[in-house]
Amino acid sequence: MKVEVDVPKCVASGQCVMIAPEVFDQRDEDGIVVLLDETPGPASHGAVRESAMVCPAAAIHVVEP
Repeated sequence: MKVEVDVPKCVASGQCVMIAPEVFDQRDEDGIVVLLDETPGPASHGAVRESAMVCPAAAIHVVEP
């Protein structure tokens, strides 16, 4: 799995950080997403997929092999 984030689309809702804090964080100054791990391990795959589904801006894309 590879995670891609379209930063300009991010609306700083923070849903991804609450669901997968090991993969996503937010910038302190404006809350925009920061991708911590673009190739997370299998234990995080479910949370990453859920983050992509609930992102209100559709800024998170999951690329499956």
